[in-house]
Amino acid sequence: MPFGLASRTIVRSCRITFFFTSLFCAAALFCPAFAAANGVQASALDNATDLRAAKESFDADDYVSATKTLQAALEKSADDPEIHFWIGRCSYELFDFNSAVASFERAIQLQPKSSLYHQWLGRAYSEKADREHSLSLARKTKKEFQTAVRLDPSNISAHRDLAEYEMDAPWIAGGDKDDARRQVEAISILDPIEGSLARAMYVFHVEKKPAQAEEIYRQVLQQKPQRIQPYFEIARFFQRPGRPADLELAIQGAAAIDPADPRLDYFRGVAKFLENTDFPGAERLLTHYASSAPQRSDWPYRADALEWLGRTLEAEGKRAEAIAQYREALRLDPRRKFAHERLSKLEKSSD
Repeated sequence: MPFGLASRTIVRSCRITFFFTSLFCAAALFCPAFAAANGVQASALDNATDLRAAKESFDADDYVSATKTLQAALEKSADDPEIHFWIGRCSYELFDFNSAVASFERAIQLQPKSSLYHQWLGRAYSEKADREHSLSLARKTKKEFQTAVRLDPSNISAHRDLAEYEMDAPWIAGGDKDDARRQVEAISILDPIEGSLARAMYVFHVEKKPAQAEEIYRQVLQQKPQRIQPYFEIARFFQRPGRPADLELAIQGAAAIDPADPRLDYFRGVAKFLENTDFPGAERLLTHYASSAPQRSDWPYRADALEWLGRTLEAEGKRAEAIAQYREALRLDPRRKFAHERLSKLEKSSD
């Protein structure tokens, strides 16, 4: 959705400006309703300015500065749903999911028919449910995704969120493989590429047919999507042993769209590790991504890169350095099972 209002430029001669300024002041003195209406307009313009400034900080991955700007705007416009929504977005990127939930819930109170707001509340509930092992939050997650789809049937990402939830969740938490398939069909009608990506996920997770899923992903690569995100989604699928050639094809497709995208370092580092031919190159690329890439919820996390870096250092015989990377990955995300296992093994063998 648009972030803020479009800027407008008004040109006036000095004389006309003076005349209307005087007229405005007189109207404000003798007509309180006029003054109040102008105050609302000025407030809206202030909000637009604050929102633009916050969006610039958000896009630069400076979520703390964006939050400060938005909090200042909130003091002037406490009931602006868009301000609450973007505070929630900042909190989400900072992994403060309690605050994200509170902000998204407030935005929905103020604007209950926003598909986008319900979708992001569902995402925040999902993160909390995962961390707290909460069945009630899991059910809330599905409810919000369903509401997002109902409010805007053209919201493809909401369809995908709902489908992925229904594929993964147990039935007691709202898992529903049949409805997940219906979501995939709806996505396919809206966007064939997105539909193929969703279908590949369904085939892999629900039907347990990895070879068929791989073929669907390869067909998407052959179609050469004009957006970069499908390539990185496919790259994530193929970042596993035995598929470096497919991973390389996805990387090449992404690079053709934006050769400067920082995520290329991550996937190229993973590819070099899987190819088992250039561990120093993999180490260099993964180190660079881990130290410089922005923190974004839809990008590979720093902990992802550190875990792959730990594997690379192990392969190079650098045990102490590998231990350090696994520890840092677990500090950032204690739920990483592979890092736990590798760290435990390395620490035992070094005793």
